[in-house]
Amino acid sequence: MNIVTEHTDEITQVKVPLPFPLRWVNAYLIRGSKGYTVLDPGLHTPDAEALWLQVLQERGIGFEHVEQIVLTHHHPDHYGMAGWFQERTGAPVLLSETGYAQVQLLWGPEQPMSARLLELFARHGFPEAGLAEMTKHMVSFVDLVSPQPQVTLLREGPVRLGDRVYEAMETPGHAAGHLVFYDAEAEVIFCGDHVLPQISPNVSFLPQVEENPLGEYLRSLQEIGRLPVKMAYPGHREPWTGFGARTEELVRHHHERLALMEGQLSAPLSAYEVCRSTFGDRLSVHQMRFALSETIAHLILLEAEGRVQQVDPAAELVRYVAITR
Repeated sequence: MNIVTEHTDEITQVKVPLPFPLRWVNAYLIRGSKGYTVLDPGLHTPDAEALWLQVLQERGIGFEHVEQIVLTHHHPDHYGMAGWFQERTGAPVLLSETGYAQVQLLWGPEQPMSARLLELFARHGFPEAGLAEMTKHMVSFVDLVSPQPQVTLLREGPVRLGDRVYEAMETPGHAAGHLVFYDAEAEVIFCGDHVLPQISPNVSFLPQVEENPLGEYLRSLQEIGRLPVKMAYPGHREPWTGFGARTEELVRHHHERLALMEGQLSAPLSAYEVCRSTFGDRLSVHQMRFALSETIAHLILLEAEGRVQQVDPAAELVRYVAITR
């Protein structure tokens, strides 16, 4: 596996290691006449530090040559090294306002999102015996995103990456406030985790963030899939062509998943039971967090479409059942 790939004179892909099954996240060095943009620098681990020091040294890039750190979204495998880079470069870290609000909820004082998420999981059937381990899992990410940077808010519209001007476009679903960066002239897109080749991006429900993340994701996929794209640079796996076709595949995948879950609900089930039936019972705590959040997102969309309903919205345990026609 090539850790570093120079795709053009301006764009270099760097595979930053992850201690998860995904194995690596793509960061990109984008060269310009004023210095380098680092896009999505990765999760903060000793291995990631060592890799970046090696990559920069081999290319003769000093920290003073980094002019900005730009983030497609706030997830720790993209955001985690931003503060480390900022400490050494003094460069601004650019993130959407919605993404920054979630950073504060997830890793700010008292981490209020952790408590909200665990309460949500408990209401949807997650076993009480697993809550302590899930809490520990959530807290473990604080070190992996520290030190945290001072953030400059990035809005939709023109943004310079290297010497080219891209359009920052908000693409909700995988992460609220997720941005992609599109160069219409070159027909190039940095798509973060919104569209990935070969694997389906996780679409999770987070309480008090988005009411219907999967609905927003499918709408956004259909809109962005119309863009002319010759080359797409994703957050995971390899850059690829065929961007529009992939957005259509992802839309079909989620409609198939919706039908699968609806078919399981001839009798009332909790989201946790649907999750286990759909994704299996050998998930790590890390995988379960995303699988259950994604299951809830699918059930919310099914409910919004009038295909399932909650058995008793006031009950302590939320259960869903299909609406017979």
